[in-house]
Amino acid sequence: MTKPSTDIPRRASYRDVLDAPEHLVAEVIDGVLHTHPRPTLPHTRAASKLGMVLGSLFDRGGGNGGTGGWYILYEPELHLGEDILVPDLAGWRRERMPVRKDAAYCSVAPDWICEILSPSTRAIDLGLKRDIYAREGVVHLWFIDPVARELEVFELRQGQWILLESATGQCMVSAPPFAAAPFHLDDLWWPATPKFPASGSIQESPATAPPPR
Repeated sequence: MTKPSTDIPRRASYRDVLDAPEHLVAEVIDGVLHTHPRPTLPHTRAASKLGMVLGSLFDRGGGNGGTGGWYILYEPELHLGEDILVPDLAGWRRERMPVRKDAAYCSVAPDWICEILSPSTRAIDLGLKRDIYAREGVVHLWFIDPVARELEVFELRQGQWILLESATGQCMVSAPPFAAAPFHLDDLWWPATPKFPASGSIQESPATAPPPR
């Protein structure tokens, strides 16, 4: 008679993150390794444009209506307890985050996090990761859907996420913790009609095109 296995599944660790294929984003959530592919261009554009807007206003000493006083980072690796997370964007008030030039990750929970939703990460972003952010006391959490062109702004109050604002399409956004400097939500979206040749159809200028055969 075969005895039932009593082996306890091994919990994933930082070693699993380091050993993951380089083309994948790796996270450890509740002892389980999660990997997903690099994001699509609309996802990347939304994250990049938001990082540029907030970075120029709040991470460069203010100016242009901003207040300074923040570190805004793109895809930082967070070690929060045993969980290892990689949000799309995160921000720390400068007095809370020590500068460590030799560190590959940060174990201080951010004051603000923004997750760009995509099919491969949506369920985890809206579920497990949101719960961890609440557990760690992250006060401000944004979700951006680049397909629906929507922004949702949440604030943590007594351990619960409260929806403060929902915005879509083309509008001005003035949302905590960056309400001091409104920005155009439309700036985050991938153009409806890109002004460049379609993929795989590189066009040559008349000066360089080969003569007809």
